[in-house]
Amino acid sequence: MKNKSSKLRFWILVWGLGIIGQLCWNIENQWFNTFVYAKIAKDPTIISWMVAISAIATTVSTFLFGTLSDRSGKRKPFMAIGYILWGIFTILFGTTEFITKGQPAASAKVVMMAGTAVVLADALMSFFGSMGNDASFNAWLNDMMTDDIRGGIGAALATQPVIGTILGTILGGILIGSQDNYMRLFIVFGGLAILFGVLSLVLVKDSPDLKPNRQGSFLSQLFSAFDFKELLKHKELIWVFLVLTTYFIAFNVYYPHVGNYMIYYLGFGADDIGIIQGIALILGMFSVIPASRMLNKDKFVPAASVSIILSMIGVGILGLFGRPQYIDPSTILNWPLLIGLFFFGCGYIMFMQVTSVWMKQLFPEDSKGQFEGFRIIFFVLIPWIVSPFIANPIIKNNGEILDSNGLTAYLPTHVLFLVSTLLILLTFVPLFFAAAQRKQSRK
Repeated sequence: MKNKSSKLRFWILVWGLGIIGQLCWNIENQWFNTFVYAKIAKDPTIISWMVAISAIATTVSTFLFGTLSDRSGKRKPFMAIGYILWGIFTILFGTTEFITKGQPAASAKVVMMAGTAVVLADALMSFFGSMGNDASFNAWLNDMMTDDIRGGIGAALATQPVIGTILGTILGGILIGSQDNYMRLFIVFGGLAILFGVLSLVLVKDSPDLKPNRQGSFLSQLFSAFDFKELLKHKELIWVFLVLTTYFIAFNVYYPHVGNYMIYYLGFGADDIGIIQGIALILGMFSVIPASRMLNKDKFVPAASVSIILSMIGVGILGLFGRPQYIDPSTILNWPLLIGLFFFGCGYIMFMQVTSVWMKQLFPEDSKGQFEGFRIIFFVLIPWIVSPFIANPIIKNNGEILDSNGLTAYLPTHVLFLVSTLLILLTFVPLFFAAAQRKQSRK
């Protein structure tokens, strides 16, 4: 950095674009699903389609715009346009409630129309979000990384998802409030994405070392990223990817439904669940301290094992004791819920920390971009497509009720967490092989 002002501008962009991006991902992962139940219909099928189509849109966008920005030798325009459109489609997503007039008791035809609009709006939001954040912002950070700021960028990348989840959970609940004002949430967070997209047009500067990288035709360069023969050379990394996939298949069975579980099954308000989850996640952040010490001693397998066990304990507690007979929704001091979410938060944060460092250490130096694409496939695409096929029948078979309007509704219940606990246990299978491969590679 040439001077203090340019350094300050750089870090404002790093943290501003980073946190805003994480806030938008948080409302998509957490609040979109409660929005569907509050404004469209209490049917997990809509959420299942949202999750699956969104995963495909995210993956396609990351590869497409990653290749385009590489070939053009520019990150700035893709980042700016991506963030602006991300914000616009976040706001437009909220307008789908006007199709049902905010009343989930609408006719089947209207619900079908609103459900289709929700899925399409979410796909567009994910597509442009990945354009601005995954394919451009993250690539820009890699371009700008030098020895003197490597540590600061690493700290930002490690903590921003956690900070974004905590802020998104707490602020999201406050903005929605007891009156289910989701439109306010989408306008505020979408507006911030638009604002930082505009600011990036003015303030972002591409790395002077970034040059156009054209390798044959556009299509040949795009599909070269899917060269799985290259991946197969890295056996330990394949098993780590499968650890990630197995854990997040289980994670996405229950996590997208946590908000609706707490609101409609346990009886809390949206503002209360933001506070309850926020407390658990803030306390869960302390797990990064012992995890960091274990990673510094190269104990990746023990650290991953601990994170899986903590996740199982947390989700298991919710399955066993997160039931209406054990919960008082008039207060946030529900110890089974707080303890379960605390253990879940510790396990999740620790797992993300461990696997992120483990994977990046195994990425080949000359193919980091390509292997980030592989990470998206195992981290996003596969879990988000597989998980709904597990969660949807569980919810429909265990949570069917008649709502106050006499219509059939499907609520996520404690059974979802009991099944998810067993699914988390399966993560030890690929971890066993990852550990064996790691031991073999170090002989």
